Amino acid sequence: MDKPKVVLGVSGGIAAYKACELLRRFTESGHDVRVVPTASALHFVGAATWSALSGNPVATEVWDDVHQVPHVRIGQHADLVVVAPATADMLAKAAHGLADDLLTNTLLTARCPVVFAPAMHTEMWEHPATQENVATLRRRGAVVVEPAVGRLTGVDTGKGRLPDPAEIFELCRRVLARGVTEPDLKGRHVVVSAGGTREPLDPVRFLGNRSSGKQGYALARTAAARGARVTLVSANAGLPDPAGVDVVRVGTAVQLREAVLKAAADADAVVMAAAVADFRPAAYAAGKIKKKDGQDPDPVVLVRNPDILAEISADRARPGQVVVGFAAETDDVLANGRAKLARKGCDLLVVNEVGERKTFGSEENEAVVLGADGSETPVPHGPKEALADTVWDLVVRRLD
Repeated sequence: MDKPKVVLGVSGGIAAYKACELLRRFTESGHDVRVVPTASALHFVGAATWSALSGNPVATEVWDDVHQVPHVRIGQHADLVVVAPATADMLAKAAHGLADDLLTNTLLTARCPVVFAPAMHTEMWEHPATQENVATLRRRGAVVVEPAVGRLTGVDTGKGRLPDPAEIFELCRRVLARGVTEPDLKGRHVVVSAGGTREPLDPVRFLGNRSSGKQGYALARTAAARGARVTLVSANAGLPDPAGVDVVRVGTAVQLREAVLKAAADADAVVMAAAVADFRPAAYAAGKIKKKDGQDPDPVVLVRNPDILAEISADRARPGQVVVGFAAETDDVLANGRAKLARKGCDLLVVNEVGERKTFGSEENEAVVLGADGSETPVPHGPKEALADTVWDLVVRRLD
């Protein structure tokens, strides 16, 4: 079979060296990659490096190999174009249809999915001109991922850092797998919760659960690949940030409630994939609880945590907002799931069986998605990303 054809555009930012790692991931996973750097990018990484890593010739000018009409053919034949890093200048040119080099010509001729991974200083990213350009590109169907927050050049720190190349690759892989040029979640803001809350007993102990956060992160990653602006409320997950996703870290159920309600204020959909503790200790011991010889420990008194799913389902932040819950059950899975769906009042409930070796921490999942309209959508055992795509398919239908 033909290898998927990927065009890796590299514009002139210091993060250009990170694109080498992205290129390696594409080539090692069986993609045919043509690197198209701008002239500025070659000040950071030379053409010989791109050619050696990709196994393909590298050109920056429309005048190279004119008989092959590269300014048209490269974009026409691509299955995916990804620009990483995408500077403020490159976003502006792409948004306004300028074509003064091979990469911008390629962007104009491409009829495949296009992904931009921006990297620039915080002030440049937040400038109204850049935000207008990003909005224009997203409106046209391009996937423009949100930059990461972290160390920039020099002593500067803030939003504008190129997302981790491994996460950019995962996002691109999802875009390629879907094979559609029009992201169906473009212009939408979605909120996803992930991980498991921890309720402290004392400074070193807590009540928690086995949730790894992998399903919630898969939901966030696939939503970003489908063009959404994603807020991920992560409870003790310890996983790398998905590319293009705003991550809010929390610890307890009360903190998760506060973060979800804040993010949901302008969200089109909220997916509560986190395992939220039903109870928390009534009292917190300021010092480590010591065992005493010959004495049994004092009982731990528990109080109920807020029911976040029921709360956001009953009081939607905006008309038409879709709310999705998760139910981890150990027996009578579907019966308990239907009862929970009615009790919580959400639109969809993802029901799966959990146990010692099921779901938690695994790379795979199996579930049935119950709808408030009486529908049932079984999802066979497979990657958690497959379940995530099924959930978003069902959400999109309800948003439309």
